[in-house]
Amino acid sequence: MISGVIGKENYNSLTIDSDKTDEAELQTAVNNATALLHEYDTSVVEYTSFADTKTIPGHYVIYWELLMKDPANPPSDDVLNKCCLVMEESMNSVYRQCRVADNSIGPLEIRVVKSGTFEEVMDLAISRGASINQYKAPRCVNYTPIVELLDSRTVSAHFSPAAPHWTPARGR
Repeated sequence: MISGVIGKENYNSLTIDSDKTDEAELQTAVNNATALLHEYDTSVVEYTSFADTKTIPGHYVIYWELLMKDPANPPSDDVLNKCCLVMEESMNSVYRQCRVADNSIGPLEIRVVKSGTFEEVMDLAISRGASINQYKAPRCVNYTPIVELLDSRTVSAHFSPAAPHWTPARGR
């Protein structure tokens, strides 16, 4: 399950409507999307997620800290937008139904954060009582100070350019 204890709050999954995305599914989606980054010698150092319900419809926000081994050849905005779509295509049929048929979930968003951001997240968690020896970056956050920190360190935002595939007959 997606977990992260920050303060006194524990979050086990992402959800906007009737969808529910657990840690394994999110990890698979990230793995599938990051395959598009390989030709740019870029990898995801760390990530977390947030169910943004302040927008209508709500949408998933995935924060990525990237390591670019060749800064002269970064992934383009188009590639990062495609990463969003690949992640959505990797989600379960309930998510895709909510996104396509019900329009109750908006396009998935990837926010790329500055290098070192997840160290700052760890520092904040430790300052609030988390054990440094047991700390693991949370895969889902909803604790306002962490979301504010991530947002303040965001260098670019990318949205899914299309809806994922979903059909009522197959559910896929």
